[in-house]
Amino acid sequence: MVFVISLIIIMFFVLWGLFAPEHLGAVTGQALSFATNKFGWFYLIAAFIILVYTLYLAFSKYANIRLGDEDDEPEYSNVSWFAMLFSAGMGIGLVFWGVAEPISHYMVPPEGDPMTVEAARTALRYSFFHWGLHPWGIYTLVALGLAYFMFRKGYKGLISWTFYPLLGDRVNGPIGKAIDVLAVIATAFGVATSLGLGAMQVNGGLSHVFGLPNSVLMQIIIIIVLSILVSISAISGLDKGMKLLSNTNLIIAAGLLIITLLLGPTFFIFDTFTTTLGAYFQNIIQMSLRLTPFTEDSWVANWTLFYWAWWITWAPFVGSFIARVSKGRTIKELVLGTLLLPSGFSFIWFATFGSTALHLDMFQGMPIVEAVKTDLTSALFITLESLPAGTLLAVLAIMLVVTFFITSADSATFVLGMMSTDGNQNPGKAVKLAWAMFTALIAVVLLMSGGLNSLQSASIMTALPFTFVLLGMVVSLNRALKAEDRERRQLEKLKRKQLEQLLRASQS
Repeated sequence: MVFVISLIIIMFFVLWGLFAPEHLGAVTGQALSFATNKFGWFYLIAAFIILVYTLYLAFSKYANIRLGDEDDEPEYSNVSWFAMLFSAGMGIGLVFWGVAEPISHYMVPPEGDPMTVEAARTALRYSFFHWGLHPWGIYTLVALGLAYFMFRKGYKGLISWTFYPLLGDRVNGPIGKAIDVLAVIATAFGVATSLGLGAMQVNGGLSHVFGLPNSVLMQIIIIIVLSILVSISAISGLDKGMKLLSNTNLIIAAGLLIITLLLGPTFFIFDTFTTTLGAYFQNIIQMSLRLTPFTEDSWVANWTLFYWAWWITWAPFVGSFIARVSKGRTIKELVLGTLLLPSGFSFIWFATFGSTALHLDMFQGMPIVEAVKTDLTSALFITLESLPAGTLLAVLAIMLVVTFFITSADSATFVLGMMSTDGNQNPGKAVKLAWAMFTALIAVVLLMSGGLNSLQSASIMTALPFTFVLLGMVVSLNRALKAEDRERRQLEKLKRKQLEQLLRASQS
């Protein structure tokens, strides 16, 4: 039922985009305005609550609860585990926005005058904020909820079953099915947004390095070609295809990062990383709850709310995938590993590429700002080509986007297949291929109906209802953990009582 209903809704959207792309673009734009104007506060508060709750769990009395049986061990090594959750979590976006976002904030800062030293500081701080603890807090909540109920309680690996403490057997009824349909649709649109960004970035790189045309038609061709590779990877299975590609991703990303760090303004990068990290933690609460009701500025809606909505739409997908590869770890291991490792990598990434771009523009007269104004997708490649062996670095960046595209889509087809087949841990190849095709089609129609603006609109529009699901998950998981702790204390009390009886019997 979940598969059929989700497919019908997505098919309707795809046909709408194919036959009336301009109308689709206009409607998604109106939905975007409604969501940001009326519910911007809700996105910010929800994300902040989720982050605080996940951090609390890591240091609470529940921290050492194992996600599985007490004698279960993690299936994957720490390196492979980190590589898979990182590749699934935000790979394409890092490459797309690594230069474009800090320069965009430098041109149009959230506060203060543009193109100043303070604007540069603020640009990097908000880049850290958008890609740091908050998105991974959202992912961690879903991953923890699914892993706990799936491996600890033996429930189905579905979002709806994380609500069992609240709904009971009604998770098998219309309410549970509605939750799962919401999760599938949010996942499909969130992944399609990333695939669209990935196609734009690959097209920008091919255009800059090899002179190929930069157009929607070319981006559609890229999506088709890469979707074929995704299908091949999906058929090969999680352990073979995804593990291999994830490790490859991490190697290429780390190589590009280290080379850029060494060839770029190395000590400037270290300085900006240090000062930005301090400013990030000093201002995290203020940034978490920042809106502009008195000036009616659209900056928060265009950036922070878009990101929070994008992370929320990715949450069922990334959370399900992280849960699937985290069996045997404790709550503390999952929370701290998922929160800190990818966030730290993101900080280093933006400090390296963002600082390099800002240094080139501010101190060396390179036209990085003009590149971002002209074409967001070209900014990274212009930055790389200003360094020694720049063309080689640009080609490496294109390869990285391609592998990130494949791993994101591959893991998404696995999760969508699992969620739409009643929690099947090994969905059939036909189901995974169907989802590979439909996520690609959504990305195509979004690009046809308005490019980046439509991608952003779709994310924010589909995230709103699922935000309520995430907050419900906090309540449900907390209730389940309290119940387990109560049962544990009762069992310990019973054991003590039995031991005392044995001691008295032996003495008598």
